[in-house]
Amino acid sequence: MSDYSETDKKQDMHVLHSMGYAQELERSMSSFSNFAISFSIICIMSGGINSLAQATSGAGGIAIGIGWPLGCLMSGLFALALAQISSAYPTAGGLYHWGSILGNRFTGWLSAWLNLLGLITVLGAINVGTYYFFFGAFGAYFGMEDTLMVRILFVGAITGLMALINHVGIGLTAKLTDMSGYLILAAAIGLTIVCLVSAPSYEFARLFTLSNYSGEAGGNVWPSVSSGWVFALGLLLPVYTITGYDASAHTSEETVRAQHSVPRGMVSSVLWASIFGYIMLCSFVLMIPNMDDAAKQGWNVFFWAMDTQVNPTIKFVLYVAIFISQFLCGLATVTSASRMIFAFSRDKGLPGSSALAKVSPKYRTPVAAIWTAAVLSVLFVWGTSQVTIGEASAYAIVVSCTVIFLFLSFALPIGLGLFAHGTPRWHAMGPWDLGAARFKIVAILSLVSMAVIFVIGIQPPNDWALYITLGFFVLTAIVWLVFENKRFKGPPIGAEVAKRQAEIAAAEKAVGEI
Repeated sequence: MSDYSETDKKQDMHVLHSMGYAQELERSMSSFSNFAISFSIICIMSGGINSLAQATSGAGGIAIGIGWPLGCLMSGLFALALAQISSAYPTAGGLYHWGSILGNRFTGWLSAWLNLLGLITVLGAINVGTYYFFFGAFGAYFGMEDTLMVRILFVGAITGLMALINHVGIGLTAKLTDMSGYLILAAAIGLTIVCLVSAPSYEFARLFTLSNYSGEAGGNVWPSVSSGWVFALGLLLPVYTITGYDASAHTSEETVRAQHSVPRGMVSSVLWASIFGYIMLCSFVLMIPNMDDAAKQGWNVFFWAMDTQVNPTIKFVLYVAIFISQFLCGLATVTSASRMIFAFSRDKGLPGSSALAKVSPKYRTPVAAIWTAAVLSVLFVWGTSQVTIGEASAYAIVVSCTVIFLFLSFALPIGLGLFAHGTPRWHAMGPWDLGAARFKIVAILSLVSMAVIFVIGIQPPNDWALYITLGFFVLTAIVWLVFENKRFKGPPIGAEVAKRQAEIAAAEKAVGEI
């Protein structure tokens, strides 16, 4: 990287060493690559398409016209607040580290578990979504049947390939996610043009018309609720889609000029995904021949509209681009989840930490952490798909908790940072700085958004999410008080950092850094 000077490298390593960690991972990701990995996980071609029925079978066009920018604004507030913290503390597994420094051992440990659970379940959900997109787009060509075995074999195969690509080095992963960034933009622009060309007319008013398609009118995507509630439930579409930008923080130790690149990557990925997603989804709503008919399609609305309005050859090309984008979304999520496992393990936060924290001298990647993330996500899909609670599968119930777990893992360090900002706990701001007043306003609005997301996220048909979340906190309290409070020391802070310098030098020598 020609513009990455020796001075830049020394500064990145100095910041990492000052937090008590060695440069074991290979620092070769550019600023664009850091942006691209978050943009790839956000992937408007994944969540924006696979979860589209939450809008079209809910409040109708207004769920896109007004609901999408509103939900993106909520997610953007989290990104801004986390970007401020990431500039001061650019480490892998950032949320865990921030929760510890800005709070204490327990808040760091809790942040790690919330984020890790969210990442593993969202990886499973992304790959299941990719399976169903492939099934809807190409299943007929291969004579596929939607059985549990077919689903698990498909998810296992693509997850294994994602892990293998991550295994052989961040260089290949970065190249593919860089390509993904361009591909997502191209696919979004292509789909937008196709939708606008295929639209029977341009009824812009439908983008701001509130309908209530809950219950049978919307294919039972949502239970029968009031118009206000069905609009609120539709906010889960943008909120679920515009997440995963913490990947920029998780790859901090592999990014050049991390204190500048990471916060910019987080914020810009949210900004561009929000804008391009809005244009694309608005054009799709305009293409729909009739909103009432579209609502009745439920989760099949995307394929129904494409089959009805779009030329088969053009449709096939778009489907290929969308499928590749969704695969690369999962690839980037494996990277993010594995860095979380690696970072938590090097501070002895997980069972088998010694193995999970090891970095391959050949590939400079946390190999055990990568494959653990992949295997856990497949086991999650397989195990929960076989269990039914009431009338819903355990998989669907747990996935409904994914957004709650992820955003709680964001909200915890943000809330701690709100009170730590400007105190000895957080006295040195990073070079990317909103300013104290603006940061506090953003942090407060983020916490308000968290409350809104939580209330919406536990409404029927996701009401089991409340009990799962409460159960998680009860179990967490028991595990912490009985086991971890005595054992877990947390990340190095204060004098402990100085004591680690010999270990840091040995670790860097082992991977060929020095």
